[in-house]
Amino acid sequence: MQPQNSPGGNWRSRMRINVRQYTMIIALLLVWSIFTVLTKRIFISPRNLSNLFLQSATVAIIACTMVLVMVAGHIDLSVGSAVGFTGAVVATLITKAGWPTLLAIPVTLLLGLVIGLWQGYWVAYVGVPAFIVTLAGQLIMRGGLLGVTGGNTISPNSELFRQFGQGYLPQLFMKVAGFNDFSALIGILAIILYNVSAVRSRRGRIKHGFAVSSPRKQILIQVSMSVVIALVFAIMVFYHGIPYAILIVMAMVLIFSFVSQNMTFGRYVYAIGGNRDAAQLSGINVKKTNFLIFVLQGLAVAIAGIVYTSRLNAATGGAGSGMELDVIAACIIGGTSTMGGEGTVFGAIIGALVMASLDNGMSLMNLGVVYQYVVKGIVLLIAVAVDVSTRKKQ
Repeated sequence: MQPQNSPGGNWRSRMRINVRQYTMIIALLLVWSIFTVLTKRIFISPRNLSNLFLQSATVAIIACTMVLVMVAGHIDLSVGSAVGFTGAVVATLITKAGWPTLLAIPVTLLLGLVIGLWQGYWVAYVGVPAFIVTLAGQLIMRGGLLGVTGGNTISPNSELFRQFGQGYLPQLFMKVAGFNDFSALIGILAIILYNVSAVRSRRGRIKHGFAVSSPRKQILIQVSMSVVIALVFAIMVFYHGIPYAILIVMAMVLIFSFVSQNMTFGRYVYAIGGNRDAAQLSGINVKKTNFLIFVLQGLAVAIAGIVYTSRLNAATGGAGSGMELDVIAACIIGGTSTMGGEGTVFGAIIGALVMASLDNGMSLMNLGVVYQYVVKGIVLLIAVAVDVSTRKKQ
């Protein structure tokens, strides 16, 4: 039997992740189709889907770095409270302290880095399990959130700040109602970028002697994905355009996909998650890598806190409550293993859309919160069961 860390074993691992991702895309489209029928096409309307993308933005932003945390074999239970805390801080700086938005936001991002530095230090250098460190962080930041807000709602009075969570890309040249040419241009660039990336990835696998899909299958996959991307962008193009929050998500996906797949740091993360002892013996600085993972997580949480507070235009004592569960569920549903070593940023984004679609669709059907929790719990349980079953078959 071929070892897992051999070239062949590594290829099988990557192919298994890819198959699961494509399966999740099909599952996402199936969920959309079901809710389209059950809501008499309200679900598939451009307005609702644009709102759906906005609703999933906060979870998607955090999921980009939560993937790295989970791939390395850790977990972060503090992200929900951290989103609420950083959001309350930026709202307080703008509203009560009178700071300009362009100063309050960098300070909030710096706060996120400090949170990441603090938790990363305890996990990486002191050796306290991430579960305990982030659980403590959850309690500390929930207390900080209540202290900052005083139990009240803080509404930032800055139009610039609201743009981060509520604004859309402006039109460039064609001042046509119901069509955003700037967003259409970005959609075209996204399709081109995807296809160039897919071709380069295929050539790289061939160059290093890894098996690849047949040309016909590769073309089918690329055409199908291009159609899906085109449909997603068309929905936004024919509404108000691409929301700024979605641009932030796209930037996060591109950056952390590149980091995880093309940089030495990303390879170290997967190596640590696959076999920590072997990674250490091979010369990888495990402590430094784990530390940087949590620093990046802290930065992502601050970005998410800004977007979340901007979208709601309010910071409350209950902000972000339970969000960590949605983020973790999104990663697992998107193919990130609960045991470390496997997962992709793209898969986590698909998982975030699946979770947001379930919430959105059931809300449109006027189903109570009880049903929403039950359905999401069942979906998460099935996803973990599939992961465990796949591990046993290896």
